Amino acid sequence: MSGSPERNVPRKAHLLLVDDDANTLASLSRAFRLAGHEATVCDNAARALELLRAEAFDVVFSDVVMPGKDGLALLKDLKAAGVKAPVILISGQANIEMAVQAVKLGALDFLEKPISTDKLLIAVENALRLSRLEDENRELRHRLGKHELIGSGKAMQDLVRQIGRVAASETRVCILGETGTGKELVARAIHEQSARREGPFVTLNCAAVPAELIESELFGHEKGAFTGAAARHLGKFEQADGGTLFLDEIGDMPVTMQAKLLRVLEEGEVERVGGDKPVQVNVRVLVATHRNLEELVKQNAFRRDLYHRIYVFPLTLPPLRDRPDDLPELVAHFARQVAAQNGWKVKEFTAEAIEELRRYSWPGNVRELRNVVERLVLLASGDAVNAADVRLALPGADSPAGTFSASAAGSSGTLMERTEVFEREVLLAELRKHNFHMTNVARALGMERSHLYKKCQHLGINLQSLRNPAAG
Repeated sequence: MSGSPERNVPRKAHLLLVDDDANTLASLSRAFRLAGHEATVCDNAARALELLRAEAFDVVFSDVVMPGKDGLALLKDLKAAGVKAPVILISGQANIEMAVQAVKLGALDFLEKPISTDKLLIAVENALRLSRLEDENRELRHRLGKHELIGSGKAMQDLVRQIGRVAASETRVCILGETGTGKELVARAIHEQSARREGPFVTLNCAAVPAELIESELFGHEKGAFTGAAARHLGKFEQADGGTLFLDEIGDMPVTMQAKLLRVLEEGEVERVGGDKPVQVNVRVLVATHRNLEELVKQNAFRRDLYHRIYVFPLTLPPLRDRPDDLPELVAHFARQVAAQNGWKVKEFTAEAIEELRRYSWPGNVRELRNVVERLVLLASGDAVNAADVRLALPGADSPAGTFSASAAGSSGTLMERTEVFEREVLLAELRKHNFHMTNVARALGMERSHLYKKCQHLGINLQSLRNPAAG
């Protein structure tokens, strides 16, 4: 699994073959299976529609002339049902009018029987290539607005050089860093600079998947493998075949799954839940964590043998507080990004505003900075963002840094009582920031307006006296 991926070889595909002639189905499925593809067969359009609604197929081959619904009617049904799989129609009674109608209805290709094996395989390869291009376009649209590796400071430039060095190999990389430092971006950069760049880049956050589902997510499952498994599901390893699989928060993977992951890394094959045969996969695995894996090994919370498998080339990402020189570049980049996404005018940040941003510790790192910049571009009233705008946008606005945590920690009483101290100060700060406009305060805090009034009453916040101090 750690060898270089083969180039110019189409990946294996899951095909659906629809034809009322049993001999044709047998012949087609045999040709595809010999070429390494997986083929499911059915003899009518109604059953084909059921299968396509329940399961994902890479390509559909359908005869045109069949009893009941024909191939053209199936095309219409698939379009109405929102099925995206490319469809190739085949017919022994082809004519120009039929072919034109098929293309108008959305068929990718129209082949006339008898069909040579070479022509069939070329048709599959073209369909897969088109699907990959569409996936890449969707991915590019998805990535619009995401963070990029921005920064000309020494720490970032050293990191970029390390990425270029390790990307050229098949070495396993363990990306370390605090939450929000951009670990997935680094993994993607490694993939895009590697020989696998034409293959898929697939991600899984191990901390976000329940322990009972992570095996299915990684290795897939067969139909009926467990309650609710209505169709076959390809796991992340099979989805990443020929490319890169990024396992984020690997330190949170259950120990029982760690043993199964180790076996896949050693043998280069997976077995779907409920399956009875292994499936070969060619995947480069990159991992990331914000936790100390060495400590987890000492605590028997992480397998030592897996640790040595994945901890070959560690890459440590610096937190944003250690990159003060990069902050102006990052702010300008995010400001342009936010403006482009929303059709807004780009707002400049004054030197005083940048200095105010530098004073903040950024516990959420680059991810938090991006959110704050978006808030500032939206809320700043002038053409430029100034220091006062920044002070209002940062957490703990209207109070010195650390006031909330210090007052809560320094107060006496139970945890609930100290928490209420913190809640009261947060509410007071937000109320003043929004000039006691309750709808805006509720929106900023992500709570119902009626609940906000009840919370103020519970915490002893007298809204009337705060709005009109002279009356108090």
